[in-house]
Amino acid sequence: MFSGPMQYLEVYLPSPTTVSFTVTTRRPQSSKLRFRVGTLLRHAFRMVLVYFVLAVNIAKARDIVSLGTVQHYLNTCLKLSPGTSLIEPFAQRIEWWILAPLSLIVVYLCLRRDYVEESLLVLQGLGIQTSTSSGYFFTAPTTTFIPTAQIQDIVIHEAFKGLGVRFYLAVIVEGGTEVVVVFPTLLPRREILEEVWRGARKCLYSGIH
Repeated sequence: MFSGPMQYLEVYLPSPTTVSFTVTTRRPQSSKLRFRVGTLLRHAFRMVLVYFVLAVNIAKARDIVSLGTVQHYLNTCLKLSPGTSLIEPFAQRIEWWILAPLSLIVVYLCLRRDYVEESLLVLQGLGIQTSTSSGYFFTAPTTTFIPTAQIQDIVIHEAFKGLGVRFYLAVIVEGGTEVVVVFPTLLPRREILEEVWRGARKCLYSGIH
């Protein structure tokens, strides 16, 4: 039986002819204010950490670069940076062969999302749009739009993955050689797929009342 991170389904109905289904591994918060504050603090901490790493690398580069123009530019960057009194001693103590890989790891972890989020937006009379969040912050998600005229059906298929059977939601596109898989990264459990399947078909073909 497949085991992985917990998945949560969020359903949003902004209008009688529009519905959005979002499957995410991010744990829902009971308080929206607490969630927003927590998110803001995490992003602020990531930004400060990335800034510190870049500043340390600039200070280290200034100590080993002998070109006058480049060194002057690095000195100017450090003077404009807050926390120089902490950055310079740290840069002097750490070696390049430690700083370089450590910097790459820190920046990678700070820019990497710690959750996966995929969504299906259904617009009655227009079509559907699938979306998968990027693995990194500050980059746009991958989206696919399928007009209603090209949608033949929305179905739940099953396929073998390893020794187990996995279910997935698919859109059969007219003239397409392959189906469009919804939530391709997460492949939610069947209960979630059935709820999305019923809601998507209801909105797409008969509206939501």
